Amino acid sequence: MRYLSTRGKGAPVSAGNALLDGAAKDGGLYVPETLPDLSFLLEGKLTYQELAAAVFEAFFPDFNRSDLIKASESAYQTQFDHEDVTPLVPVGDCFILELFHGPTCAFKDMALQALPRFLGMARERLDPHSHYLVLTATSGDTGSAAMRGFLNVPGFSVLVYYPEHGVSAVQKAQMTRMPGDNVKAVGILGNFDDAQAGVKAAFQMNPDELPDGLKLTSANSINIGRLIPQIVYYIHACRQLKESGALMPGQAVDFVVPSGNFGDIFAGYLAKQAGMPVGKLVCASNRNSVLADFIKTGVYDSRRELYKTLSPSMDILVSSNLERLLYYAAEGDADKVSGLMRQLKEEGWYKADADMMARIRADFNAAFADDGQALEAIREVFYKHHYLMDPHTATAFLAKDVLKGRDNPCVVLSTASPFKFPKAIFKALDHDLPEDGHEQLKALSELTGVPVPPALESVMGLPEKTIKAIKRDEVVADVKRRAQTWS
Repeated sequence: MRYLSTRGKGAPVSAGNALLDGAAKDGGLYVPETLPDLSFLLEGKLTYQELAAAVFEAFFPDFNRSDLIKASESAYQTQFDHEDVTPLVPVGDCFILELFHGPTCAFKDMALQALPRFLGMARERLDPHSHYLVLTATSGDTGSAAMRGFLNVPGFSVLVYYPEHGVSAVQKAQMTRMPGDNVKAVGILGNFDDAQAGVKAAFQMNPDELPDGLKLTSANSINIGRLIPQIVYYIHACRQLKESGALMPGQAVDFVVPSGNFGDIFAGYLAKQAGMPVGKLVCASNRNSVLADFIKTGVYDSRRELYKTLSPSMDILVSSNLERLLYYAAEGDADKVSGLMRQLKEEGWYKADADMMARIRADFNAAFADDGQALEAIREVFYKHHYLMDPHTATAFLAKDVLKGRDNPCVVLSTASPFKFPKAIFKALDHDLPEDGHEQLKALSELTGVPVPPALESVMGLPEKTIKAIKRDEVVADVKRRAQTWS
């Protein structure tokens, strides 16, 4: 199994090189040269750990099988607070796939508990004497998940950039209170796109600008090692539905995914291409509807105001992983993808051709909802079904309406614990919000009868690491300065 760049420059690389590089040298993103047939994984009895190990082996066959099994077990055996890891919960006319039972209570844990283990194996095999600085931009959840995943991992340090005023108080606390000397989070006076642009600019630095022996890699979803573990829970959901009788022979499963950087939903696309019974993939957007607009119109236009919403992980105008879908929609025409990405960078927009959009719409649909609609959905679902959703999940719950008339079971991906967004939940349920962050979690539990996740309970009691926020154009200089301490 080798990996190709979506922009076509350079020879295919091994899995280990793709993982350590993060992004391709030509600015593109890595995709598998071929996709394995994973349909056999629908059969037999498998634990989540066994299923994950089988997927890892299919995509990373050049790694030792026993090492991949160990990686799966250490990632998912004890780090999650539910025995099914990603349980399916029936709510109304759909199922909700809970992806928030990991150590930072968000779906990013599903990948970022495995990625450090992949990178550790790759480093040991290919570059054991280098120290890697894991650069990460976050719109809320990736930062704490990356910091937690790489905490005290030998040979790696993590530097996270987040929008200072664009994440929830709990999300910020998870990053600024994370213990460990090899992880740091820095706020920027801008939005997620600014943070992502700064990190991408840092990756374009000349290696001579970094200390000897220090190299950069990424924990963002531009790294193929983020996407492969996410395929697992799509397969696991199909298996759970099949075993329960909710998925009948000849049926497929429609998935509705709250989408920002497009990695989560693209993993579902890879699962489908690898033989899973995946039907439609519905891209759910908030008021920042650039993705939903693209799927409906074929025009990707980032030349618009970025709104700060109650679902900050979706407050994105430049969705990196969409480039991977464009590559498949263009049937591997890397020159076409390069042209579209160049136009996006230079002009802020592009239009995909009719053939590409026909292929995309064969697999994808889209919808968006604003904050008011999301709050109403949180309130209605809680009082009607006694189920508590966070704002991202609520947006997806509303988007499932585009599937009306289809006979497939519908699964809504729940990407974060509602306790990460207490301000939104209190507003939805028409209750006053306590000022103290710790008290907010306790009060929310008392109000709803839902226990506070232990992972959030523990982090709120840790001391905060105070780092002054920087300007949006200071990211590269900040990376250079902090790199000196980890060389």
